[in-house]
Amino acid sequence: MKKADLVNELAKFTSTKKESVMAVEIMLNLIKKTLKKREEVFLSGFGTFSIVKRKARKGRNPKTGEAIRIPARVLPKFKPARAFKEGVK
Repeated sequence: MKKADLVNELAKFTSTKKESVMAVEIMLNLIKKTLKKREEVFLSGFGTFSIVKRKARKGRNPKTGEAIRIPARVLPKFKPARAFKEGVK
């Protein structure tokens, strides 16, 4: 399912498609802003969005075998709630 499909499904429950687009955009932007502040987003029954810090490390270029340095990064992480996992089975 793409973002447009999600908007179309949500539009079945709202007055207009414009409201659906706005609702999806607001939700995604709020999650991004919260994660940017290094805070977690907990949605009961769905899961938790959080930030993971990865340390710098050594790696290898698979083509050449040359040793390379992989820089430290900050990445988003999603951990599904138990109810969500069981609902997908």
